[in-house]
Amino acid sequence: MTAVVSVVEYESARAFPLPDAVGRALAAEKILDEAAPDPYEPGMWRLRAGSNVGVVAVAVPGGETVTVRIAPKVPVARLFFLLGYSTDPSGWRDGTVDVAEHSELLPALAHAVERQIERALRRGLLQGYKTVEETSLVVRGRILEAEQMRRRFGMPLPMEVAYDEFTTDIAENRILRAAVDRLLLLPDVPGSVRTRLMHQRARLSDVTPLVRGQVIPAWRPTRLNTRYHQALRLAQVVLDGSSAEHLSGGLRIDGFLFDMNRVYEDFVCAALQEAMRPYGGRSVLQAKDMHLDESDFVRLRPDFVWYTGSGVPGIVADAKYKAGNRRGYPNEDLYQMLAYCTAFGLPEGHLVYAKGNAPHTSHRVRHAGTVLHQHALDLDQNPELLLSAVRGLTRRMITGSGAGS
Repeated sequence: MTAVVSVVEYESARAFPLPDAVGRALAAEKILDEAAPDPYEPGMWRLRAGSNVGVVAVAVPGGETVTVRIAPKVPVARLFFLLGYSTDPSGWRDGTVDVAEHSELLPALAHAVERQIERALRRGLLQGYKTVEETSLVVRGRILEAEQMRRRFGMPLPMEVAYDEFTTDIAENRILRAAVDRLLLLPDVPGSVRTRLMHQRARLSDVTPLVRGQVIPAWRPTRLNTRYHQALRLAQVVLDGSSAEHLSGGLRIDGFLFDMNRVYEDFVCAALQEAMRPYGGRSVLQAKDMHLDESDFVRLRPDFVWYTGSGVPGIVADAKYKAGNRRGYPNEDLYQMLAYCTAFGLPEGHLVYAKGNAPHTSHRVRHAGTVLHQHALDLDQNPELLLSAVRGLTRRMITGSGAGS
């Protein structure tokens, strides 16, 4: 028996009937912002979603499986645009990912992945060279002398050899196979999509499957694997968002989750980087090795820093997937940005929110003169308008920095 619970990110808490074991698992794994027993109704749990969106299934041994669906506030097609643009700003536009009629996240994702894999494999599986190390009775490739001495104690046969094999069992195909395998295990994948995914897995049957916990093989975009690019990026999304845990008491949580905080931050950073290209200089995303104090003890990690052509910090910005309330934005964000401006010696800093009561507000700090800007991006806009808003934001940043004068 399967029960379904549906919530929307950042909506108010609601009460749902849940087995206590399931409620405790949701609370312990921090899948939701709030999962607590209702103090007034036994057997009911109050649930409130935070920034995680997707679907998870909690299976109770010998009992029911509870599927929790967490819907994003933005349309699914828009979410895919944000994801795609952050991975490939120059090549990914709205409409690249076909979500068909699916309005829920996982069905749309499964459909999109299958369609992209179909396009990638239409001309057959990509082949490439793979380094193989094995024990052989004949010389093939080169002899691994160190391994031969360690394993064979100087005996001539068998030999430890390494050679390059031209095969379909390469990183690109292994990633596609892993994404298909993963989707086939998840709840909420529509039957028609599941059938097509099984067909794709049959085409990839000669590819070595990834074992859970194994590192995802690395791939590099090249001219030879161009037709695989979109499929690989979507497959990476599936593998990055997958989760499965065996919990105490035999419970199992299996599902797929996006963290909208990360999705939004990655998009804003990529969009700012693209918008800054006409002004020259250099953009650094998720800047590291920066400190507030002279002793380099207090670390700072702003989301976006732009350096002028002379290598001097010119702009600092942080993306915040938060909505303003009637009182404005959280004060702690301003304190954080003031620290960035102080450390970089900048007169202005920029906080970029996903929503707000006004498109822009600013605060001048007493005695310091530092101006802290709070901008709001409307994610409900179509992609071109959203990117245009980012370009407008960039012009404002450049003007305030003095680099555009």
